Amino acid sequence: MKLASVVLVLAMTGTASADVLSIRAEAHGGGAGGVGIAGERKDAAFQNNARGGAYGALVGAEILFIDAWVQHHQYNDGELLGTWTQFMTGVDLEFPVGGGEPIPGAKDGAKSKAKGYIELGLGVGFGVGTDRQVDPPLDNSEVNDKGFLVEGRFGAGANLGSALSIGVSLPVTAGYYFMSDTGTANNTGTHYQAIEAALLVNLRLKIKVK
Repeated sequence: MKLASVVLVLAMTGTASADVLSIRAEAHGGGAGGVGIAGERKDAAFQNNARGGAYGALVGAEILFIDAWVQHHQYNDGELLGTWTQFMTGVDLEFPVGGGEPIPGAKDGAKSKAKGYIELGLGVGFGVGTDRQVDPPLDNSEVNDKGFLVEGRFGAGANLGSALSIGVSLPVTAGYYFMSDTGTANNTGTHYQAIEAALLVNLRLKIKVK
């Protein structure tokens, strides 16, 4: 994939920042849409119906460049269209923007902190979708669709403080899915492939543990 090549090249340049260990929490709001592109059930794909406003949250942890996160989104066009929860792992690179200039009068050579960031990410994982409000803990009887997916993500934002930032992200997802209520996973008549894209505003809290 082209994004994977870009991520690898940028990582080799050494310009990306990485924390030994950090945790993050994000609140999301924006819009999303997708479409089934192949498979016998592509016309009934979850992504065909879950379009419009999207909002949710993400929690994750990062060790060096390796990222793991759980994300939950709800889709709404005036009424609940569905929910999607995914469990992901992958590579995340963050590039500081602005700052890095010597602070006048600083005796230790301290430099100003970055004013913002640019983020590139690539992940793989597993997701589940429902056509109703989730009643925690999520039970298999609530799940309508599930599948394996790959997600590429571009983001940029402004730092509001040492740990808080606000920005936008553009995740693009492609996956292989199957319906839970129409037979077993081995029945290819229940399978489909789909793509989805979203434009989200995110408020992010990122805490460096080490």
